[in-house]
Amino acid sequence: MALVSQTGPSHSIRTEIVRYKAGKMVVVSMTYHMKASKMKELCGGFLSSSCNSSKKEQILCINDSGFRCNRGHRIIVAASPPAEDAVIARGPLTKEDLVDYLASGCKPKEKWRIGTEHEKFGFEFGTLRPITYEQIEELLNGIAERFDWEKIKEGDYIIGLKQGKQSISLEPGGQFELSGAPLETLHQTCAEVNSHLYQVKAVAEEMGIGFLGIGFQPKWALKDIPIMPKGRYHIMRNYMPKVGTLGLDMMFRTCTVQVNLDFISEADMIRKFRAGLALQPIATALFANSPFMEGKPNGYLSMRSHIWTDTDNNRTGMLPFVFDDSFGFEQYVDYALDVPMYFVYRKKKYIDCTGMTFRDFMAGKLPCIPGELPTLNDWENHLTTIFPEVRLKRYLEMRGADGGPWRRLCALPAFWVGILYDEVSLQKVLDMTVDWTAEERQMLRNKVPKSGLKTPFRDGLLRHVAEDVVQWARDGLERRGFKESGFLNEVTEVGRTGVTPAEKLLELYHGKWRQTVDPVFEELLYRGESDSCGTGGFFCV
Repeated sequence: MALVSQTGPSHSIRTEIVRYKAGKMVVVSMTYHMKASKMKELCGGFLSSSCNSSKKEQILCINDSGFRCNRGHRIIVAASPPAEDAVIARGPLTKEDLVDYLASGCKPKEKWRIGTEHEKFGFEFGTLRPITYEQIEELLNGIAERFDWEKIKEGDYIIGLKQGKQSISLEPGGQFELSGAPLETLHQTCAEVNSHLYQVKAVAEEMGIGFLGIGFQPKWALKDIPIMPKGRYHIMRNYMPKVGTLGLDMMFRTCTVQVNLDFISEADMIRKFRAGLALQPIATALFANSPFMEGKPNGYLSMRSHIWTDTDNNRTGMLPFVFDDSFGFEQYVDYALDVPMYFVYRKKKYIDCTGMTFRDFMAGKLPCIPGELPTLNDWENHLTTIFPEVRLKRYLEMRGADGGPWRRLCALPAFWVGILYDEVSLQKVLDMTVDWTAEERQMLRNKVPKSGLKTPFRDGLLRHVAEDVVQWARDGLERRGFKESGFLNEVTEVGRTGVTPAEKLLELYHGKWRQTVDPVFEELLYRGESDSCGTGGFFCV
């Protein structure tokens, strides 16, 4: 482990990095010296009471490198998965280390950021068929060379790109994903989205390829979807049919847009987690955009959302325990420890560990790597294989929305920022939802994919609740002072009318399109700057 030793006015930080070379474990020690004043500056002077009120005597320090100082001045440095270099504690990881990892996400409000991720379907203009891995490889190489992105490879295959804090990755069926950088404002978020889509379009158009913003593949069957050459996906593909009937559809035929948001403390995380879970069905309805399957209506407004109800119930859902009085970082760790694993990443290979739990791993009881113990990299990897409606890592992920066209990619983060980053709006949501029962929250989760904002709820329709919530989000954005409320224009109209994007598509299907889905590839095509992130007289660039 890395240790901080105090020697008067200065501090010495010693970090041990364990590297694996040619089957041998090499320990590299590095020592840094700095004045106490500099250490305090680095760590932000952030007291542990922000993240763990029960241990006030400890100091919690966070900096941009991911350092966390507490519990006797111990530091754990988290590495990004998958990685060969794992910065780990000397000796077995403890449950406390796993709790510390989540708590290390706590940030003062001035360091809160907005991280937006979105996925899209690539298709050939001439045939509308999904693009193959070979086409994706050419596209990735073209973007890398033309726009100076770093290539990410698995074996001989290019599987993504990285540039600064942005990354492009591939979902199992070739869905093209941008994971955006952590940004301060929604204007920056939308500029990032526009820049990305411009770069993709510049290369893809020359190849006769377009991209579709929708939540579920509207035309093609599972057998028509290519499989990306990523080791983890082969493991998941074999495991999914054992635990649900729709897992392969989730992997290969869905697209989402989500936002990742910060918290200042454990208490703040709990409030945002609860608000996010309670409102997630409303977000699902507002952004419902997946009514077609294999060329015809599928009976749902959000088929993507419905699919998650029968993918793998051990790792999905509405997490009712988040509303327990005892909930906190430790309780989420307990939950994650018992979620079955998919894999362990060793020596640049994914090892199938399906069916075993991380708790087994902590005890050295994985048959796939007998006697071996986990690193923080393994924990970080494992957390990415848990798929509830709201997911906790070192930030909170809002995961309930369908993928959509440009004009809605900025509306989703705007909705959640207006609620969760504004204390007044957040408290209004918590006050409204405090007496919602677990059964009511689950009822909304189950019914919204089919009935959207017309879902009956208490004395009215969900639309009436959604209209209030969208207004609170708008008010929250106004109070932020960045003139961001225009990004909500698209969903404001949905909330006011109760007509979801999916219902508008169905109206076109039964009318103008004459019962064929092919025109949706034109309707929801990512075109260019004129199809910006919003409507109503504002621009995102």
